[in-house]
Amino acid sequence: MRFRKKLWGLIFCFAEKSEISKCVYGFFPFTPIVYFPIMEWRYDRVFTVKEDMMGTFLLDKSVTVDLGTMKDRGAVRRAVERFYRDLDMVIDGDSAYGGGIRLCEESMEPEQYRILVEEKRMVICAGDELGFVYALLHLSEAYMGILPFWFWNDQKFEKRDVVEIPVGTIASSPYPVRYRGWFLNDEVLISRWDGGVSKEYPWEMAFEALLRLGGNLVIPGTDANSKIYVGLAADMGLWITHHHAEPLGAEMFARVYPDKTPSFAEYPELFYSLWEDGIRRQKDYHVIWNIGFRGQGDRPFWDDDPQYDTPKKRGDLISSLMVRQYELVKKYVKNPVFCTNLYGETMELYQQGFLTLPEDVITIWADNGYGKMVSRRQGNHNPRVPALPPADLRDGNHGTYYHVSFYDLQAANHITMLPNSMEFVEKELKIAYDCGIKSLWVVNCSNVKPHVYPLDFIGNLWRGNSLNAAEHRRRYMESYYAYGQRIDGKNLLAALPDLFEAYFKCTVPYGKEEDERAGDQFYNYVTRDFVCRIMADGGQRPEPELNWFAPGESLEEQMEQYRETVVNGRNAFEPLLEACSRMAEQAGPLLEDSLLLQVKLHTYCLRGAVSFCDGYEAYAGKQYLRAFYLFGRAADWYEAADRSMRAREHGKWKGFYENDCLCDVKETAYCLRRLMGYIRNLGDGPHFYEWQREVTYSEEDKRVVLITNMENHMTDQELYQAMKERESDEKALGSVGGTV
Repeated sequence: MRFRKKLWGLIFCFAEKSEISKCVYGFFPFTPIVYFPIMEWRYDRVFTVKEDMMGTFLLDKSVTVDLGTMKDRGAVRRAVERFYRDLDMVIDGDSAYGGGIRLCEESMEPEQYRILVEEKRMVICAGDELGFVYALLHLSEAYMGILPFWFWNDQKFEKRDVVEIPVGTIASSPYPVRYRGWFLNDEVLISRWDGGVSKEYPWEMAFEALLRLGGNLVIPGTDANSKIYVGLAADMGLWITHHHAEPLGAEMFARVYPDKTPSFAEYPELFYSLWEDGIRRQKDYHVIWNIGFRGQGDRPFWDDDPQYDTPKKRGDLISSLMVRQYELVKKYVKNPVFCTNLYGETMELYQQGFLTLPEDVITIWADNGYGKMVSRRQGNHNPRVPALPPADLRDGNHGTYYHVSFYDLQAANHITMLPNSMEFVEKELKIAYDCGIKSLWVVNCSNVKPHVYPLDFIGNLWRGNSLNAAEHRRRYMESYYAYGQRIDGKNLLAALPDLFEAYFKCTVPYGKEEDERAGDQFYNYVTRDFVCRIMADGGQRPEPELNWFAPGESLEEQMEQYRETVVNGRNAFEPLLEACSRMAEQAGPLLEDSLLLQVKLHTYCLRGAVSFCDGYEAYAGKQYLRAFYLFGRAADWYEAADRSMRAREHGKWKGFYENDCLCDVKETAYCLRRLMGYIRNLGDGPHFYEWQREVTYSEEDKRVVLITNMENHMTDQELYQAMKERESDEKALGSVGGTV
């Protein structure tokens, strides 16, 4: 059954435990479905089901799958192996009903399928590999209850003797977005973690989750990783595309020629050769060829080619190179599909009229990294150019590069969720869709696990399931968090959506725009920037790298703004941390692994940032001993944030957060420890015994100085630990309060 775009009020309501309801929506295989297509912009992926309630197909471990003519297709073979594994996860019994499943090729639209269910056999018809892949995954989700993020959310399964599938016909319909996928970017966690199996395993499970969400496209990592895992992605049936800094998936110039300046003006033939090599390497895969020209390290190319010093020169070169890349691909590939990213500086060139694109290229409009459809901020430059097709071009082929995770060395999120709500995401993607962005959606998913909730929501949108943000949030909680709860599930599941909603309300505004809310990088990069400025010149000058957030005439002005921001943020997150901690006593470990962990990361880093600001105030007032102590307290809180991640590395997640090297909260703590040494040098040097006497000696001994030092000099950390033990001593330390 297909719904038209503007259909509003059609309701499907099926009796409780109806098997047909499973075919309509897989979140709730055992509850009634009430279906409201509530937003005009979505098409609906609804399955046509004709069933004879007099019979069922009994699915158990004895089932056999006949691949027919698809036996040599890697993606189909993998899908069948995955289907058998899924059966093992949910079936616990030795029943043998002897049913068989046969795969049958038929002329159909791409990715579509039809499942004919009889009592003793099932026939799956599709016209391509992805059609069969999706058909088998539909059976897994709708009837076995295996959810898209079962692996990443540690879904618990209730074992059964057999799975019943009603006799009838199940038919799919197209999704509203043609190409749907992820970019596994800034993948520093999964690239070092093996899940206790192999280096390839996390990538395979990421690609599987993407397929279960109805995805068909992936950028399989950044730089070297994209070459390592491209074969695996293709073998699982996924289309391949490329990072906007790696046109055609070619090797980076600087990697191949480390002794040469990556200048097109100097080495055009070397660039041509790399592009052609990339095409030959991937020509047998399903590829959406990304054309364009950006500089090494994801920056403007003219950083290495300064002779291109006007927008016209820059635009003319990029335009001509895209034509050359376009022609190169057509030399090797029949009927290729192309895309190009309007990202950062290229968006500005396009909007200014200096960039010309080939007509049949999918134009990809990128959000700013925070979910807003405007150009990204680069350094202190933040033009916020609209990233949407103009009215006269909306009938063309358009896509979006959207972020649920971002890395900008400023305020983005990496180990926590997107700081903007799903209501905000829904609004932005609705606008994008209404502006003609329907050909391709690729989402920066980073390391997957911290971001499964927003990824699931966007998957709901591109699949056309027509759930608004609030309804999706409720169903997501019921789907994943209902398993393993220790007390009354109804109370638990009623409260959980409110906690998730509160999370986004607590995220810290750092600017005037609605999307300018802080992720985990804000409390770390900004703090480290301040530390470096203090140690560089004593804080005599403002930090220019922070003008995007806090322009000011002095470092004190910048610090004042930072303090106000982080104090307000801490005050917002403290009650949420308390509420989530109470809920964790009732819920299973998934809440501790997901929302509670992320709230801890925000709260602990905010506490650390506030302590740092207090320390700076003491430093500015030449209260060096107090500053030393408060900087130590700040370091303690950042170390507590790091420990909170490592505490959730149970089971297969052992080592998952070990390589947190982008946000890198442990580095923030390390920088603060170094700052403590700098402050001690100012206040306790050059002899380094006065503070030791002040903190550790009795009042009588402090006054007698015949021998300056009676024991070895304390290290900074030893001295700090001694101060912590005397934290309540107002004379020595002042009132600092709280414990780590």
